[in-house]
Amino acid sequence: MDQAESILVIITSSVLILFLLLSIVAAIYVIKMVKQVKRVVAKAEEVIDTAEAAAEAVRHASGPMAALKLIKNIVTLVNKYQKK
Repeated sequence: MDQAESILVIITSSVLILFLLLSIVAAIYVIKMVKQVKRVVAKAEEVIDTAEAAAEAVRHASGPMAALKLIKNIVTLVNKYQKK
């Protein structure tokens, strides 16, 4: 192997080593980011489940609440009528 080929082999291997190291670092950051995204998604799912449960509770309580509100309005009207 003459000197030019040796220099080209050294340059090529140096570039490949640099690319390999950068790829490893990038892969580590991507893995960390994926883990963080998974945690955020899990928390978002918990919040959505909680919101759905709250909405379900409100939906089930809206019937009795409406009845109580109607009774309160009737009592208020009767009290106003009796005061006159």
